[in-house]
Amino acid sequence: MFADRVDPVNGRPPPRRSAAWHAAVVDEDGTTRITNAADGRVDDFRRLNDQRFRRRYEADECFIAEGFVAIDRLVESAHRVRAVLLAPSRLSRFAHRAELARRGVPVLVAEPDVLARIVGFDLHRGIVAAADRLPSPTLDDALDGARRVVALEGLNDGENVGAIARAARAFACDALVLDDTCTDPYSRRVVRVSMGEVLALPVVRAGEGAEVRAALRRHGFESWAMTPAHDADDLWSCPVPERLAIVMGREGPGLSAETLGWADRRVRIPIAPAVDSLNVGHATAVTLAVVDRP
Repeated sequence: MFADRVDPVNGRPPPRRSAAWHAAVVDEDGTTRITNAADGRVDDFRRLNDQRFRRRYEADECFIAEGFVAIDRLVESAHRVRAVLLAPSRLSRFAHRAELARRGVPVLVAEPDVLARIVGFDLHRGIVAAADRLPSPTLDDALDGARRVVALEGLNDGENVGAIARAARAFACDALVLDDTCTDPYSRRVVRVSMGEVLALPVVRAGEGAEVRAALRRHGFESWAMTPAHDADDLWSCPVPERLAIVMGREGPGLSAETLGWADRRVRIPIAPAVDSLNVGHATAVTLAVVDRP
C-alpha cells in the first residue's frame, strides 16, 4: 500500500506489526475506534502541518480534505475517498457516514488527544479525509469545448490558489490551468480555502508559459493578462470574447514580462487611485463577475 512506503517519523519503511497490534474496536454504527496514535490505518493523516513530509508522502497520488464543507464536496466528487478520521464529537454532524460505509470507506474515530498526536496539531475542525487524486487531464482535453478558463503563473500561496478555485467554480469556469511554478492545487490549504470546490473543477498542471500560450491559441482563446498597469485596457470597456482565458500572476510581482507580451490584451480593474492593487484572489473574482454579467 502507498501508506506503507515511508515511516511517518524517520522516512524509512515501517516495521511489520502483528495482527493483534492492528486490532481495532468496531462500533455497531460501522465506525472504527482508533486508540493508538501509532496505528498504521491512520498513516494517511500523519504530520499534516509538515509540508515537506506531506509533499513526499502525497506525491501526486493522494490529498487531504479538512472540514465538513470540503469533505461534502469530496464525497460528491469523482475522487475516491480512502478514509475519514474524526473526533467523536463530530460524528453526529457527519451526514455521509452510512454512504461511505456502503462504499467500504473506513470511518476512523479518535479522541482529541489521539487525533492531535496523529495529525501533529490540535485539529479544531475535528474531521479530515484522505482521497486518491484523479489523473490530471491534458491541457488540450481541458481546453477542448471550454469557454472560460483561468490560467495561473507563479502562484505559490495556497490561500490565493484556493480562493481563485472557489471563484472559478462560482462563475462556472471550465478549467483552472497552473504553470509548473504554481503550488500544489490539491494541498490541504488549497482544498480547505476553496471550500472543496477545487475538487469539482478540471485542474491542469501545465508546463512553461510557452506551452500554455500555444494551447490557448490552438483552441481559439483570447487571453487577458491582468495587471494594475495604468496603460492597460479598462476591464469594464473590454468586449468579452466567446472563448476567454484570464491570466493571473503571483501576488506582488504579478505576471512576467513575457506573459504580458504574448497575451492578446493587458487588462486592469479600475480602482481608487490611492490603492495600489487588489489581492489576486479578489481580482480574479471581480474579473470573472464582470465578464459573466448579462
